[in-house]
Amino acid sequence: MAGAGGGGGLGGGPAAMGGSDLQWCFSQVKGAIDEDVAEADIISTVEFNYSGDLLATGDKGGRVVIFQKEQEIVSPLRVAVSSTRHSCGARSQHLPYVAMPQLSNKSRLHSRGEYNVYSTFQSHEPEFDYLKSLEIEEKINKIRWLPQQNAAHFLLSTNDKTIKLWKISERDKRAEGYNLKDEDGRLRDPFRITALRVPILKPMDLMVEASPRRIFANAHTYHINSISVNSDHETYLSADDLRINLWHLEITDRSFNIVDIKPVNMEELTEVITAAEFHPHQCNVFVYSSSKGTIRLCDMRSSALCDRHSKFFEEPEDPSSRSFFSEIISSISDVKFSHSGRYMMTRDYLSVKVWDLNMETRPVETYQVHEYLRSKLCSLYENDCIFDKFECCWSGSDSALMTGSYNNFFRMFDRSMRRDVTLEASRESSKPRAILKPRKVCTGGKRKKDEISVDSLDFNKKILHTAWHPLDNIIAVAATNNLYIFQDKAN
Repeated sequence: MAGAGGGGGLGGGPAAMGGSDLQWCFSQVKGAIDEDVAEADIISTVEFNYSGDLLATGDKGGRVVIFQKEQEIVSPLRVAVSSTRHSCGARSQHLPYVAMPQLSNKSRLHSRGEYNVYSTFQSHEPEFDYLKSLEIEEKINKIRWLPQQNAAHFLLSTNDKTIKLWKISERDKRAEGYNLKDEDGRLRDPFRITALRVPILKPMDLMVEASPRRIFANAHTYHINSISVNSDHETYLSADDLRINLWHLEITDRSFNIVDIKPVNMEELTEVITAAEFHPHQCNVFVYSSSKGTIRLCDMRSSALCDRHSKFFEEPEDPSSRSFFSEIISSISDVKFSHSGRYMMTRDYLSVKVWDLNMETRPVETYQVHEYLRSKLCSLYENDCIFDKFECCWSGSDSALMTGSYNNFFRMFDRSMRRDVTLEASRESSKPRAILKPRKVCTGGKRKKDEISVDSLDFNKKILHTAWHPLDNIIAVAATNNLYIFQDKAN
């Protein structure tokens, strides 16, 4: 499958460019192997930053864990210099510099694709709204990175009600020689200060600090389901079931309501907002999806309140396939613009659709994720799985799509070759560099050796959250409390 840096086919098929096979290999898995998974440890969001060097996860316990891509120098003598980071946020000092043989061009610094813990911090705490007698969960609903402007990194994280802007920075020097306090931090007696000292910076063990810079609260009556940073890098939107607000990153005490679909009489409510995202290049354009399977594109230049959309995307329903579950499974759980900004992808319960922004009547591409579940909708409704919200993501070159399914399966679709593959995130196949074998689901009749019956799928194992590296063929998949990282064999 083609990535930004090269081409490839799907799951061992012929490559789109170059003629070599692209195969996905196991790289890493993060998380405990416990059979009884604590609710707080379940991963609720996964997000690469703009360079792909950092990967952030949020969980139901309100924690954010950031992984950093490590690099290694490999010489003919197999001399390796690497740094280790610990979950506490500190990094051990490098060994003193040792003269090394000159490295050839073939053994220069290269990315190994291994992500190690860079920083861990508690982003949100459980709260209680006394006015409404309502518990507010600490679960992280979404994480969005801001483009890097300096040495520090910034990200937005949100639970149901409150959005926080976090600064992640490194500190490897400390100041010594203060005038008003001793080295241990205690204040000095002013009468004993007889001369002015110039503080000096001294090296220290590298510390990674996460500090909250802004807290955006009290703007949403309903649960926040989306945040999206604008291409102007100054504003962002946050969406709940009925409203979308526009924020400035420097202003915390007010936001502008740009969409409000709340009816005067709540009994007349027919749909809710399920996801929203800014266009990647046009700062005035955003889209939001609804529980009715529709997508509205809005232009903030037309009016301050974007209740009237500029474009309306909806696929006409086939009357012959209508059932009791039609409205539930047509609800869109995620919408993502392509990196180019020409297309957008939507995920409903059974399929992924790609829309051209210039054609509103129907999607230009439709991919069935797990059509074999259509006959199981009744039991999926009874166990509430039919309400699961699957996310989707684009490859760095927009040539491929990825989304999750049940039984820890995830699906990848090659847009140019119209090929697809089902892969599995499991510890059984988690040997280093192990090539992932395509999985197939048998819907009836005789089951082949490598196939799995649709009746034996585990609906408690589900992949709701996935992320694709913006430049390389590296993917991150969240399976309950485990984070799996896969990369192509060439990497």
